[in-house]
Amino acid sequence: MKLILIGAPGAGKGTQAEKLIEKLGIPSISTGNILREHLAKGTELGEKARGYMESGALVPDDLIVDMLKARLSKPDCEKGYILDGYPRTVRQAEALCGMGAGIDRVVSIETDDEAIIRRMSGRRVCRDCGASYHLLYNKPEKDGVCSKCGGPLYQRDDDKEETVRARLSVFHQQTEPVKAYYEKEGILLRIDGMAEIPVVTKRIFDALGLSE
Repeated sequence: MKLILIGAPGAGKGTQAEKLIEKLGIPSISTGNILREHLAKGTELGEKARGYMESGALVPDDLIVDMLKARLSKPDCEKGYILDGYPRTVRQAEALCGMGAGIDRVVSIETDDEAIIRRMSGRRVCRDCGASYHLLYNKPEKDGVCSKCGGPLYQRDDDKEETVRARLSVFHQQTEPVKAYYEKEGILLRIDGMAEIPVVTKRIFDALGLSE
């Protein structure tokens, strides 16, 4: 099964992708994660993408299309895959179609903007080990200190409220039309994402005809 997960930044696409990976045994391809890896490694692609990601803008298509083609050509994608966070524009959707991706279903996780802002702006990450926390939902034992390794916690630039609002604005302007594109294709599934993770997972599984 070849799937696309669509949703605003912080809508839970990565978490739900993990559930689908467990169920279907296919890889999840997240362009966001791949780009962050390039940022961490200081590659040429990462340096080009840095300015766009930190300001909340979309990374230009030409920086990721070749990377995506290479990833989908790997053997682990032969039985299907899950695209997490791509395509984000109609142009990207058209490029994906041109690549012969043959998408079966597009799952759109529907969420509320203010809930997303609360969720993302409260995230903190350990600078040493990378462990994730949340000021409301997953607090560290000691403020500002990682409970696992004792390292300092910080807020990523793309989790700051002003950046999150910018990213949401970009999402609504450029990515919402992608839903209409796939709705016309008859493969769009709208899922209410305003619930606990297991509930959203069940909604997705039911919509895809998968037993839990």
